[in-house]
Amino acid sequence: MSMTIHCDIVSADQSLFSGLVEMIVATGSQGELGITYGHAPLLTDLKPGPVRITKQDGEEEIYYLSGGYLEVQPHVITIMADTAIRADDIDEAAAEEARKQAEHGLANQSGELDYSRAASQLAEAAAQLQTIEQLRKKMRK
Repeated sequence: MSMTIHCDIVSADQSLFSGLVEMIVATGSQGELGITYGHAPLLTDLKPGPVRITKQDGEEEIYYLSGGYLEVQPHVITIMADTAIRADDIDEAAAEEARKQAEHGLANQSGELDYSRAASQLAEAAAQLQTIEQLRKKMRK
């Protein structure tokens, strides 16, 4: 049996996960990182995208985060995000439509603010679609 650490995943309006995990894989500002039992204390911001957790029983779950923070302490990992969604709950058609609208907004920008908003929306939609793709890969195993 692998060593485990307690993990909490919370968003602004709900707690999505609380339990023992063997490993977490997330994308921080400096790249992808894996956290297991015994990891050094850490605080990092997270890019929008998927977070994979391997639970105590070996089952893997995938969540989408709109960004946020990951904190590692000796006995607990906390992931805080404005928006966090189970990968199973993402609406692929809505994410694809949001991606198309953001790309259209980038092509037809009228000012600095429009560009920034469209770029942010495009990054979020792309991250949601990436999360869906990771879920599909998991299902094929």
